[in-house]
Amino acid sequence: MAASSRSAREAKRRIQQMEAKRELRRDQESRRKRDNLIAAGAGAAAVVLAVVLQLTAFSNNPTEDEFAAAEAGLTSPSASATPNPSASPSNAANIPAPDTAAGKVFTGELVLNKGALGVELDGTKAPQAAAVFRSLSEEGYFAGKSCHRLTTGETFGVLQCGSADGNGSGNPDYTWGPLENVPADNTYPAGTIAVARTGNNAYGNGTQFFIVYKDTVIPADSAGGYTVVGKVTSGLDVVSAVAAGGITPVNSDTDGAPVEPVTIDSFSLK
Repeated sequence: MAASSRSAREAKRRIQQMEAKRELRRDQESRRKRDNLIAAGAGAAAVVLAVVLQLTAFSNNPTEDEFAAAEAGLTSPSASATPNPSASPSNAANIPAPDTAAGKVFTGELVLNKGALGVELDGTKAPQAAAVFRSLSEEGYFAGKSCHRLTTGETFGVLQCGSADGNGSGNPDYTWGPLENVPADNTYPAGTIAVARTGNNAYGNGTQFFIVYKDTVIPADSAGGYTVVGKVTSGLDVVSAVAAGGITPVNSDTDGAPVEPVTIDSFSLK
Protein backbone atom coordinates (compact mmCIF):
# COMPACT_ATOMS: atom_id res chain seq x y z
CA MET A 1 0.00 0.00 0.00
CA ALA A 2 2.84 2.41 0.87
CA ALA A 3 4.68 1.59 -2.39
CA SER A 4 1.51 2.16 -4.39
CA SER A 5 0.97 5.52 -2.69
CA ARG A 6 4.53 6.60 -3.47
CA SER A 7 4.10 5.57 -7.10
CA ALA A 8 0.93 7.60 -7.36
CA ARG A 9 2.62 10.64 -5.85
CA GLU A 10 5.61 10.26 -8.25
CA ALA A 11 3.28 9.93 -11.23
CA LYS A 12 1.38 13.04 -10.13
CA ARG A 13 4.66 14.93 -9.71
CA ARG A 14 5.79 13.97 -13.22
CA ILE A 15 2.46 15.07 -14.67
CA GLN A 16 2.74 18.42 -12.89
CA GLN A 17 6.29 18.88 -14.23
CA MET A 18 5.16 18.14 -17.78
CA GLU A 19 2.26 20.58 -17.43
CA ALA A 20 4.63 23.24 -16.13
CA LYS A 21 7.00 22.70 -19.07
CA ARG A 22 4.13 22.93 -21.56
CA GLU A 23 2.96 26.16 -19.93
CA LEU A 24 6.48 27.57 -20.10
CA ARG A 25 6.71 26.70 -23.80
CA ARG A 26 3.34 28.37 -24.43
CA ASP A 27 4.53 31.53 -22.65
CA GLN A 28 7.78 31.57 -24.62
CA GLU A 29 5.95 31.15 -27.92
CA SER A 30 3.54 33.94 -27.01
CA ARG A 31 6.44 36.25 -26.16
CA ARG A 32 8.19 35.43 -29.44
CA LYS A 33 5.06 36.29 -31.44
CA ARG A 34 4.61 39.53 -29.50
CA ASP A 35 8.27 40.49 -30.00
CA ASN A 36 8.03 39.72 -33.71
CA LEU A 37 4.97 41.96 -34.03
CA ILE A 38 6.73 44.78 -32.18
CA ALA A 39 9.82 44.42 -34.37
CA ALA A 40 7.69 44.42 -37.50
CA GLY A 41 5.86 47.54 -36.31
CA ALA A 42 9.14 49.29 -35.55
CA GLY A 43 10.50 48.31 -38.95
CA ALA A 44 7.42 49.64 -40.67
CA ALA A 45 7.67 52.89 -38.73
CA ALA A 46 11.31 53.23 -39.73
CA VAL A 47 10.41 52.69 -43.39
CA VAL A 48 7.64 55.31 -43.19
CA LEU A 49 10.02 57.78 -41.54
CA ALA A 50 12.66 57.17 -44.19
CA VAL A 51 10.11 57.75 -46.95
CA VAL A 52 8.89 60.96 -45.31
CA LEU A 53 12.44 62.25 -44.95
CA GLN A 54 13.21 61.36 -48.55
CA LEU A 55 10.09 63.16 -49.74
CA THR A 56 10.71 66.29 -47.66
CA ALA A 57 14.44 66.66 -48.31
CA PHE A 58 13.88 68.25 -51.73
CA SER A 59 10.24 69.30 -51.46
CA ASN A 60 10.86 73.03 -51.61
CA ASN A 61 10.70 73.20 -55.43
CA PRO A 62 9.37 70.72 -57.98
CA THR A 63 11.95 68.10 -58.91
CA GLU A 64 13.05 67.67 -62.51
CA ASP A 65 10.86 64.57 -62.78
CA GLU A 66 7.85 66.43 -61.38
CA PHE A 67 8.51 69.22 -63.83
CA ALA A 68 8.66 66.82 -66.76
CA ALA A 69 5.46 65.10 -65.67
CA ALA A 70 3.66 68.39 -65.28
CA GLU A 71 4.92 69.64 -68.62
CA ALA A 72 3.58 66.50 -70.24
CA GLY A 73 0.21 67.07 -68.57
CA LEU A 74 0.38 63.84 -66.58
CA THR A 75 0.16 64.95 -62.96
CA SER A 76 0.11 68.73 -63.25
CA PRO A 77 -1.20 70.15 -59.94
CA SER A 78 -3.76 72.91 -60.19
CA ALA A 79 -5.68 75.29 -57.98
CA SER A 80 -8.55 72.82 -57.95
CA ALA A 81 -6.40 70.10 -56.38
CA THR A 82 -7.02 69.19 -52.75
CA PRO A 83 -5.02 71.62 -50.55
CA ASN A 84 -2.41 70.31 -48.18
CA PRO A 85 -4.26 69.69 -44.86
CA SER A 86 -1.15 70.79 -42.96
CA ALA A 87 -1.21 74.22 -44.61
CA SER A 88 -1.82 76.91 -42.02
CA PRO A 89 -2.86 80.43 -43.14
CA SER A 90 -0.80 82.16 -40.50
CA ASN A 91 2.79 83.14 -39.84
CA ALA A 92 5.06 81.95 -37.05
CA ALA A 93 5.40 84.39 -34.17
CA ASN A 94 8.98 85.34 -35.06
CA ILE A 95 8.24 86.45 -38.64
CA PRO A 96 8.84 90.19 -39.26
CA ALA A 97 5.86 92.30 -40.30
CA PRO A 98 5.56 93.12 -44.02
CA ASP A 99 5.23 96.85 -43.34
CA THR A 100 8.93 96.94 -42.43
CA ALA A 101 9.66 96.46 -46.13
CA ALA A 102 6.52 97.68 -47.86
CA GLY A 103 7.25 100.25 -50.55
CA LYS A 104 11.02 99.83 -50.21
CA VAL A 105 13.69 98.38 -52.49
CA PHE A 106 16.80 96.92 -50.87
CA THR A 107 20.11 96.49 -52.66
CA GLY A 108 23.14 94.57 -51.53
CA GLU A 109 25.50 91.70 -52.12
CA LEU A 110 25.28 87.95 -51.80
CA VAL A 111 28.81 86.62 -51.45
CA LEU A 112 29.31 82.93 -52.21
CA ASN A 113 32.56 81.04 -51.82
CA LYS A 114 32.60 81.00 -55.63
CA GLY A 115 32.11 84.76 -56.15
CA ALA A 116 29.86 87.74 -55.39
CA LEU A 117 26.42 88.59 -56.74
CA GLY A 118 24.75 91.99 -56.68
CA VAL A 119 21.13 91.62 -55.56
CA GLU A 120 17.97 93.66 -55.26
CA LEU A 121 14.93 92.77 -53.14
CA ASP A 122 11.64 94.43 -54.01
CA GLY A 123 9.41 95.24 -51.04
CA THR A 124 6.94 97.03 -53.30
CA LYS A 125 5.95 93.76 -54.97
CA ALA A 126 6.75 91.25 -52.21
CA PRO A 127 6.75 93.11 -48.86
CA GLN A 128 6.46 90.03 -46.63
CA ALA A 129 9.25 88.17 -48.42
CA ALA A 130 11.51 91.23 -48.51
CA ALA A 131 10.92 91.80 -44.79
CA VAL A 132 11.86 88.20 -44.01
CA PHE A 133 15.06 88.09 -46.03
CA ARG A 134 16.18 91.53 -44.89
CA SER A 135 15.66 90.45 -41.28
CA LEU A 136 17.55 87.17 -41.80
CA SER A 137 20.42 88.98 -43.51
CA GLU A 138 20.68 91.51 -40.66
CA GLU A 139 20.81 88.66 -38.16
CA GLY A 140 23.69 87.08 -40.08
CA TYR A 141 21.62 83.93 -40.54
CA PHE A 142 22.97 83.11 -44.01
CA ALA A 143 26.68 83.21 -43.21
CA GLY A 144 28.04 79.69 -43.59
CA LYS A 145 24.82 78.21 -44.98
CA SER A 146 25.10 75.98 -48.02
CA CYS A 147 23.52 76.02 -51.46
CA HIS A 148 22.47 72.39 -51.33
CA ARG A 149 20.52 71.98 -54.56
CA LEU A 150 21.35 72.59 -58.22
CA THR A 151 19.24 71.75 -61.25
CA THR A 152 20.66 71.64 -64.77
CA GLY A 153 17.64 70.75 -66.90
CA GLU A 154 17.22 72.34 -70.30
CA THR A 155 14.46 74.64 -69.02
CA PHE A 156 14.95 74.22 -65.28
CA GLY A 157 18.08 75.88 -63.91
CA VAL A 158 18.18 76.96 -60.27
CA LEU A 159 20.61 77.07 -57.36
CA GLN A 160 18.83 76.68 -54.02
CA CYS A 161 20.30 77.95 -50.75
CA GLY A 162 19.51 78.77 -47.13
CA SER A 163 18.60 75.47 -45.48
CA ALA A 164 19.38 75.50 -41.77
CA ASP A 165 20.81 71.97 -41.79
CA GLY A 166 22.32 72.04 -45.26
CA ASN A 167 20.27 69.18 -46.71
CA GLY A 168 17.10 71.00 -47.72
CA SER A 169 14.92 70.38 -44.68
CA GLY A 170 12.79 73.28 -43.50
CA ASN A 171 12.38 74.78 -40.05
CA PRO A 172 8.81 74.19 -38.77
CA ASP A 173 9.25 77.06 -36.32
CA TYR A 174 9.96 79.57 -39.11
CA THR A 175 7.19 79.44 -41.69
CA TRP A 176 5.29 82.21 -43.35
CA GLY A 177 3.14 83.40 -46.23
CA PRO A 178 1.28 84.40 -48.28
CA LEU A 179 2.57 83.97 -51.81
CA GLU A 180 3.51 87.28 -53.45
CA ASN A 181 4.51 88.45 -56.92
CA VAL A 182 4.01 85.01 -58.45
CA PRO A 183 4.51 84.78 -62.24
CA ALA A 184 1.19 84.30 -63.98
CA ASP A 185 2.75 82.12 -66.67
CA ASN A 186 4.99 80.04 -64.34
CA THR A 187 8.07 81.46 -66.07
CA TYR A 188 11.02 82.62 -63.95
CA PRO A 189 13.54 84.61 -66.04
CA ALA A 190 17.28 84.24 -65.55
CA GLY A 191 18.37 86.35 -62.59
CA THR A 192 15.17 85.82 -60.59
CA ILE A 193 15.47 85.34 -56.84
CA ALA A 194 12.47 83.41 -55.54
CA VAL A 195 11.40 81.81 -52.28
CA ALA A 196 11.43 78.04 -51.85
CA ARG A 197 8.59 76.44 -49.91
CA THR A 198 6.99 73.14 -49.01
CA GLY A 199 4.67 71.72 -51.63
CA ASN A 200 0.98 72.71 -51.79
CA ASN A 201 1.33 75.19 -48.94
CA ALA A 202 1.11 78.95 -49.52
CA TYR A 203 2.32 79.44 -45.94
CA GLY A 204 5.18 76.97 -46.29
CA ASN A 205 7.86 79.58 -47.07
CA GLY A 206 10.89 79.62 -44.79
CA THR A 207 14.56 80.59 -44.98
CA GLN A 208 15.36 79.03 -48.35
CA PHE A 209 15.54 80.81 -51.68
CA PHE A 210 16.59 79.90 -55.19
CA ILE A 211 18.50 81.80 -57.83
CA VAL A 212 17.40 81.21 -61.42
CA TYR A 213 20.48 81.21 -63.66
CA LYS A 214 18.65 80.54 -66.93
CA ASP A 215 15.06 81.02 -68.02
CA THR A 216 13.06 78.43 -66.14
CA VAL A 217 9.47 77.19 -66.13
CA ILE A 218 8.20 75.81 -62.81
CA PRO A 219 4.60 74.54 -62.85
CA ALA A 220 2.39 75.80 -60.03
CA ASP A 221 1.05 73.31 -57.49
CA SER A 222 -2.30 73.46 -55.69
CA ALA A 223 -1.09 76.46 -53.63
CA GLY A 224 0.19 78.41 -56.63
CA GLY A 225 3.67 79.38 -57.78
CA TYR A 226 6.71 80.74 -55.95
CA THR A 227 7.19 84.23 -54.55
CA VAL A 228 9.60 86.34 -56.58
CA VAL A 229 11.33 88.52 -54.00
CA GLY A 230 14.01 90.11 -56.17
CA LYS A 231 16.68 89.71 -58.80
CA VAL A 232 20.39 89.37 -59.38
CA THR A 233 21.81 92.64 -60.70
CA SER A 234 25.36 91.43 -61.32
CA GLY A 235 27.46 88.28 -61.05
CA LEU A 236 24.93 85.78 -62.38
CA ASP A 237 27.82 84.19 -64.27
CA VAL A 238 29.08 82.96 -60.89
CA VAL A 239 26.02 80.71 -60.60
CA SER A 240 26.30 79.65 -64.23
CA ALA A 241 29.90 78.59 -63.53
CA VAL A 242 28.72 76.53 -60.54
CA ALA A 243 26.18 74.82 -62.81
CA ALA A 244 28.85 74.14 -65.42
CA GLY A 245 30.81 72.26 -62.74
CA GLY A 246 28.05 69.63 -62.65
CA ILE A 247 25.98 67.94 -59.98
CA THR A 248 25.98 64.89 -57.80
CA PRO A 249 22.56 63.44 -58.77
CA VAL A 250 19.94 63.09 -56.05
CA ASN A 251 16.50 63.19 -57.68
CA SER A 252 17.58 62.75 -61.30
CA ASP A 253 20.52 63.22 -63.63
CA THR A 254 19.79 66.95 -63.71
CA ASP A 255 18.76 67.52 -60.09
CA GLY A 256 21.07 67.14 -57.12
CA ALA A 257 23.89 68.82 -55.20
CA PRO A 258 26.68 70.88 -56.78
CA VAL A 259 29.79 68.78 -57.36
CA GLU A 260 31.82 71.58 -55.83
CA PRO A 261 30.23 72.62 -52.50
CA VAL A 262 28.76 76.12 -52.51
CA THR A 263 28.40 78.11 -49.30
CA ILE A 264 27.30 81.64 -48.46
CA ASP A 265 30.01 83.89 -47.01
CA SER A 266 27.66 86.81 -46.40
CA PHE A 267 24.35 88.35 -47.44
CA SER A 268 24.11 92.11 -46.90
CA LEU A 269 21.29 94.53 -47.75
CA LYS A 270 20.74 98.26 -47.34
